Amino acid sequence: MTGTNLNEKSLQSISDDLKKNLGQSGDKASQFPLTRMECESELFLQAQSQLDEVAKSMGLEKHLHERLRYPKRAMIVSIPVKMDDKSVKSFVGYRVQHDVTLGPAKGGIRFHPSVNLGEVAALAMLMTWKCALMGLPYGGAKGGINCKPWNLSIGENERLTRRYTSEIINLIGPDKDIPAPDMYTNEQTMAWIMDTYSINVGYTVPSVVTGKPVSIGGSLGRQEATGRGVAHCTKRANQDFLKLTSHPRTVIQGFGNVGSITAKMLYESDYQIIAVSDVFGGIYNKNGLDIHKLFQHVQKTGKVEGFEGSQPVSNEALLELDCDILIPAALGNQITQENVSKIQTKLIVEGANGPVNPEADSYLKKNNVIVVPDILANAGGVTVSYFEWVQGLMHLLWSENEVNKRLEQLMDKACDEVFKLSLDRNIRLRMAALQIGISRLAEAKQLRGLYP
Repeated sequence: MTGTNLNEKSLQSISDDLKKNLGQSGDKASQFPLTRMECESELFLQAQSQLDEVAKSMGLEKHLHERLRYPKRAMIVSIPVKMDDKSVKSFVGYRVQHDVTLGPAKGGIRFHPSVNLGEVAALAMLMTWKCALMGLPYGGAKGGINCKPWNLSIGENERLTRRYTSEIINLIGPDKDIPAPDMYTNEQTMAWIMDTYSINVGYTVPSVVTGKPVSIGGSLGRQEATGRGVAHCTKRANQDFLKLTSHPRTVIQGFGNVGSITAKMLYESDYQIIAVSDVFGGIYNKNGLDIHKLFQHVQKTGKVEGFEGSQPVSNEALLELDCDILIPAALGNQITQENVSKIQTKLIVEGANGPVNPEADSYLKKNNVIVVPDILANAGGVTVSYFEWVQGLMHLLWSENEVNKRLEQLMDKACDEVFKLSLDRNIRLRMAALQIGISRLAEAKQLRGLYP
């Protein structure tokens, strides 16, 4: 086309062709085609649909709604790792920052074969709402590596973590983006990230991550924080809605860090834990499980199966047990339109991220089942991560009692706000929580304006 002048009509024709080829039309022309194609996993569309529902109900301005539907930035990296057999294998890693209006991005890093851009983008969006709901000065982020961590040696895991850190190092930092542990990552993973980052900048930077070992700047109470928050929300929801005082029958799907701590906290508050499960399967006893003895069993065998006095139950069947309280604390998308009609509980507390999909959520509402949403129920982890970040920046160390007390204060405040709005407007707890978080974010965006 050398020497050809493109007039307005020609440009419009090219634009129309691009819209047609990319499946765009009219109002959707301002959206990001590549973002739509890459991000639109089931979980991401689920997170978007929740935003859309809340935006409509609260009359959110169109330009703010549009800006919140997609991540601010996303990075996909190739991670070459020298394996123990001297071969080199490449993994794919992600880091997504959904929003940074309220402060630096904050969110975990997960190692799992299900990790993809859509999942990470969805979880980053949920982190944005969660931080805003809890009043934390953060935006939402998430990261991960598509891998099978259980097949990696300690050395391979370390090399994978350090190389991933070096690939995303321009995105992270104590004032930019602060990672934390998530699925199949832990305080050791955070120690490797902190060390790699610190070596690159030339000095120790404790606040580049949270969830670190206490000996290198971690916070007391951080490891138990998510489970402690889930247990506290469960007790608050029972107190405010169910009002059950005599050993509420409780089922917990997942006995990892979140589920096990939740079970322990509730058991010590006289809740009757009748079933729990892990990745290998579940156990059930209608008269209740001794959680302290179960911890000892898991420490010896590595799984809940085979616990004395229990009978086996699958993860699927566990969700359908007759109980007062159900706590899905494992993976997302566990209660769907396929199994929701079989759920026999009065209260669901989401320990995991997105365990109840939108169709199931609506069905449960119609059947008077109360659902405490993930952005409230499992916010204990990011809240104590905030405490750890503050302690690192100010070179302070709070006692575990002080950390737990501050956590309960913030959880109580958030529960009060969400429960009140839900009752006042007769809306689901999820919608109330999202409305509070999104309202705070929308106000901040309006005040900051649009540059340039």
